[in-house]
Formats: sequence, structure tokens, C-alpha cells
Amino acid sequence: MNMNPDRLQNVRSRLESACKQACRQPSEVSLLAVGKRHPATSVKALFELGQIAFGENQLQEALKKQLELADTAIEWHFIGQIQSNKTAEIASHFDWVQSVDREKILNRLSSQRPASLAPLNICLQVNVDRESQKAGLMPEEVRKLAASAVDRPGICLRGLMCIPRLTDDPRRTLESFRKMRQIYRDLQAGGFSVDTLSMGMSADLELAIMEGSTMVRIGTDLFGPRP
Repeated sequence: MNMNPDRLQNVRSRLESACKQACRQPSEVSLLAVGKRHPATSVKALFELGQIAFGENQLQEALKKQLELADTAIEWHFIGQIQSNKTAEIASHFDWVQSVDREKILNRLSSQRPASLAPLNICLQVNVDRESQKAGLMPEEVRKLAASAVDRPGICLRGLMCIPRLTDDPRRTLESFRKMRQIYRDLQAGGFSVDTLSMGMSADLELAIMEGSTMVRIGTDLFGPRP
């Protein structure tokens, strides 16, 4: 499948413009392409245009794509909810896991990461708006789990991830990102060597970058509507 290179260029242009508005360097923000429900051919086409990091939130779909794309140097991120019985496969097949939100999952990823692989990069998912239907740590729980992640074998704590509440009001989205930025800064001030704040998607990447995001997760604006 041919990938429209304009989509990638348009997203990169938005990212660069947002960084300029925020007085930041584009190199401070990385782009994660989210390929949910898009075929491996689309992922490969985007990879061939220079995109390296790809996120998936359905394990079986991701494993199938990884098998089809085994000859590529893609950096794979798992960004979906994690079931305990899936941790061994996640620990073995991904470079990053961005959705860790409880001690049990942390323990299993640490113990099940193959010794032959580099440590698994971990982000803790924060339920920044305290939504009852959404996964993630409550803000006040972040420091405790972060402390538990430090110095564990097989994993490396890199930072935080959030999915803010769905709203048409940019002021509320900005408020959510601002709260995440403070939680992230508090971790750094507390001595944690974190360097990743994963927040912002197609609709709100500019607001996320304004509030300090270091990684934006983009699906629709790169791949088009999901099949």
C-alpha cells in the first residue's frame, strides 16, 4: 500500500510549528504513529517514509504486524490496557510499554523481560482527570509506583502517559495537560530520572506541546480514518 507522504509531512509541520509557538526545539518532541486497525502494509509504508516508532493497543493485532514486519527496525510501543495473562508476550515483543498502572503489572513485566533484550522502557499511565471508566493511576499514586519501578531488573522507568477527558473545550484539555506537566515535574524534582511525558493526539497535539509533552501519539492524521 502506498502511504500519502503529505500526511506525515503535515503532522511534522504541525509539530514544528507548535514547538516554535512554545519556544521549544522540535527535537524535544518525538512522534509515535498509532496504527490501530490499519494493516501492516500501511505501517511499513510509513516506516519507509522515515517514521520509526509505532504504537499499538491490541496485543494480537500488534503481534501479527510484528511478524509481518520482522525485517524492519521498527520501535514498538504498547499503549493499550494490560491484562495480567498478556504480560509475558508484551515483555518479549515490545521496546516500550506506556500503560503501566499497577504494581502487579510492573512486577510481571520486570520478571518476564528476556535477559537477552535491552530493558523495557516503561511509562506510568495517569488518570489525570479521575474518570471512573478510564484506566490509570490517580495522581497521588504516581510517586509510589514510580519508586517501585526504580532499579528493577528488566525495565527502565522513562516517564508518564495520559489520555485526558474527551471534550470539545480546549480550555479543559489544556487544564488536563497542565496538571500532567506538574505531576511530571514533581517526579523530576523528587529525584526520579524521567525524560518522557507522553500526551497529545491528532486533535490536541499543539496544546500538549505547549504544556511540555515530549511524545505525541498520532493515528488518524497519519493513517487516515480507521478501517
